[in-house]
Amino acid sequence: MTPGGSTAPDLSGHWDLAIVGGGSAGLPAAIFAARRGARVLVLDHADQLGGSLWVATGQMSAAGTRLQRERGIEDSPEQHYEDVMRISRGTANPGLVRLAVDHAADTFDWLMDEGFEPLPEHPVKGFGHEPYLQPRYYWGAEGGISVKDVLLPIVEKLVAEGRMTVALRHEVTELTTDDSGAVTGLIARRADGVSQRIDAGAVLLTCGGYAANPEMFERLNGYPQYNAGPYRWSRGAGLMLGEAVGGYARGAENIFVNFGTLFDTDDFPARMAGRIEHFPERRKPWEIYVNNKGCRFVREDVESVDAREMALLFQPHYRYWVVFDDAIFNAAPPIVVGWTHAEMVAAFDRGGPAFIRADSVEALAEQAGIDAAGLETSIAGFNYGVLTGNDFFGRKHAPLAIARPPYYAIRMQASAISSAVGLAVDDMLRVIRRDGTPISNLYAAGEVLGSSQTMGKAACGGMMVTPAMTFGRLLGAHMIPLKEAV
Repeated sequence: MTPGGSTAPDLSGHWDLAIVGGGSAGLPAAIFAARRGARVLVLDHADQLGGSLWVATGQMSAAGTRLQRERGIEDSPEQHYEDVMRISRGTANPGLVRLAVDHAADTFDWLMDEGFEPLPEHPVKGFGHEPYLQPRYYWGAEGGISVKDVLLPIVEKLVAEGRMTVALRHEVTELTTDDSGAVTGLIARRADGVSQRIDAGAVLLTCGGYAANPEMFERLNGYPQYNAGPYRWSRGAGLMLGEAVGGYARGAENIFVNFGTLFDTDDFPARMAGRIEHFPERRKPWEIYVNNKGCRFVREDVESVDAREMALLFQPHYRYWVVFDDAIFNAAPPIVVGWTHAEMVAAFDRGGPAFIRADSVEALAEQAGIDAAGLETSIAGFNYGVLTGNDFFGRKHAPLAIARPPYYAIRMQASAISSAVGLAVDDMLRVIRRDGTPISNLYAAGEVLGSSQTMGKAACGGMMVTPAMTFGRLLGAHMIPLKEAV
């Protein structure tokens, strides 16, 4: 059977390794285990391999790569480790970060050997996240698709050679165990509803997070899943399977939010309506940002992405409004990326939850659901800073006061497309119980571990896709004891 084929594969017999999920961690694990000569089975609930690489940005980070050396960049895994722990303020898992960064260069070099092409100007220090101190950040022209397009042909070749089996449209519903609690295999249900018991020496959970499961997302993250962008099969299966045999979830203390997404609807989860440019290095802010009490909560021109994101984490419902007046609207570059001024006018003419316009500050606050007195005070304080150069928050870029009607507000809502909470594993990627003991024959890698483990309470560039691939590669190559062909 080929990964995209329709023939039902033969799942009988004993498998050395059964991998649940064919994405950024599962595919490298399968490739390297198959190359060892092990009997490998990859099961995926979806009808195609690739997992969240279909929707991910595919941003990677690795220190000490061949590409860095070719471009005269001196870097090391130790520097990478220190940067991740600095950006995460020590909240990332030290053991897993160390495992990831120590082997990231080998993973990236391997990917390039297999045909991956980073953008010409790469590596860079950062983009969209807190920058690294050294350029070690890479991605391809098509984001995650660029990575997927390298991995899938390798898998297809191994399948064609009979060295690996792929079973698509197979939902793993249960892990099987013996009397000691050791995992012995799994039960998978085909699309036609027929279930089959599969015997495996080891099981690797690489089936992603829970960000496309709104109920689980809200329960674990503590706020609704506003964003409809996650990979649709990221439904929390791996977390549920691991917990059912004694594993547990961790990382809730590291719940993290981005600095807001533009959704022009109240029907969630939703697709974003556009992207606000809130990076001062690309567009200096003319507007102010206020919470539902009408209060400013961050210096709008602070260059630290992390500082803005952490400030939003303390605001009610992780929501804020971008507020400005007619003078700013006509003088400033459009704040929505790629929109013309005419398109901005049309959005406010249409109205809706996100684009609000009124002839007075009080009416604007009422329509937006913001405290009017608080908004009046914030605007008066901002205008004092414009007049005197002494902004209460220390803001430097403030060309115009907010004083000429009509007044405008754009609603922003923090959201996530990845999962912060995940299965607890030890530094050998074995799923563990709360007492720290490993569940025999059960491993996990990728987003099923939760972004909080390799990024902490922050966004550390490239510290999801690269650790996923690295952990998968290490598990398949040697970390999972497998019977190897002679």
